[in-house]
Formats: sequence, C-alpha cells, structure tokens
Amino acid sequence: MIRLVDRNAAILIIGNEILTGKIQDENTPFLARELFSLGIRLERVIVCPDDIDTIARDLRELRTSHDVVFTSGGVGPTHDDLTLDAVAKSFDTPIARSGEMEALIRAHFGERTTEDHLRMALMPVGARLVHGFDVAWPTVAIENVYVLPGVPEILRRKFSVIRKELDRGETFFSEAVFTLADEGEIAGILHELTRAFPALVIGSYPKMPGAADHRVKVTFDGKDEADVSAAAEAFVTKLPREKFLRRERVI
Repeated sequence: MIRLVDRNAAILIIGNEILTGKIQDENTPFLARELFSLGIRLERVIVCPDDIDTIARDLRELRTSHDVVFTSGGVGPTHDDLTLDAVAKSFDTPIARSGEMEALIRAHFGERTTEDHLRMALMPVGARLVHGFDVAWPTVAIENVYVLPGVPEILRRKFSVIRKELDRGETFFSEAVFTLADEGEIAGILHELTRAFPALVIGSYPKMPGAADHRVKVTFDGKDEADVSAAAEAFVTKLPREKFLRRERVI
C-alpha cells in the first residue's frame, strides 16, 4: 500500500475488558471513519492491557512514528484507570494535579468532592486541556497525543471537539465498484491500475457466495477526485460487461 496523505494516525485501545472479550471495541471503527473523512490515514491500532509499563511502551512507539495518536480507555477515578500515569511515563515527565482541572471538578461536585474525584485532576506536566461547549469535561492532550475515554458515547462527543483542531479542509474521495467476478479474474486489472494510479489506495474485498449480491467489491481511495473517478472508470471499462454489477460514490 502507498501512503496517500501527509498525515497519519494511530490508536491505542486500553483495557483488559477488550482483551478478554467482555466488551467489544466500538471506538476504533468510529475513529477510523472520522479520520478518513479528515484526510488522515489510520495506519496502526494496538490493544493493550491496563498496565502502566505496557501502555507507556506502546504509546512511545506510536507517538514517535505517527503524526497524531489517540488513546482510548483507562481514564477515570478507579484503581485500573492508569492511562494518564502511563502517558506521563511515555513522555518522561512527572504527573501533577492540574489547578484548572481541579477547579472544574470542585465546581461540578461541590461539597461531595472526594480525593477519588480529584485523582482525575492529575495530568502529565506539559499537557493541555481541550475544551468544548458540548462536553462536560475537557480532553487531555500532550504534543501529538489525545487521551480519550473508553465509553463510546463520551468518546464521540469529545472527538467532535478535537475534530476542529484536526480539520485542515482535507478529505479523501472514494468510489466502489461491485462485481460478479472473483479475485483471480480481476487481479491482473488491479495490478495494472495500481501502476497507473500510484497515489491511490485500491482495495479488493471478496464476499462469500450467498452472503451478498456481489462477489468482490473494489474500492478506490485518494485525495484527488479526478484520479479516483478515472481509476474506477478504467476498472469498469476493463472488466467484462457480464461481471459488472454497479458503481457507487462512497465519499
């Protein structure tokens, strides 16, 4: 595969509950779609347990090799919410109570504020808070890392705020061609098109007979709308007529 954008991203999913199958990860598909719409290529996803050393190691690897990284999970007041400690370790910086975050917590909980609540005010030194009118709590960010919760509904609300920081007016264009051919019948055409359109990512996705109305879906993704359209048109032209089912604009 050829990189087709200037910016790439990675996701670090944190939680024993994901690794044991107790909870299904809903955040990766959501973030993948959102990043695609922003013209940012998601290149890697890691799932790791609730362990400070493991989180710090994986995050250090991702943040030094990607333009932007999102963590998901392990944020809160309980014993297994270790993400911010691990983020601090990854950046070799201490963790300290944020006066700004403490004030928000005390304003929200009032006299009911406990030390467990205030634990959520601990942040890596050098981190910043990303505020939004439509979220109750700001998002912690440090350099190219955004620390997100694991609860899908909250993560989505927080990402809507982060999205404004990431949006540079870039996007992908995508078209799909649905065929009645099998992959062996179209492999030669796809090899030819990858050489003719090196800036695009061309994907081939087979379906089991009876599972859908098509045998193989071929997708064309890129940042140049004309190239995407031309590649899809070239594929349809080279495909035997009886093997063509339909062509759709995805984005």
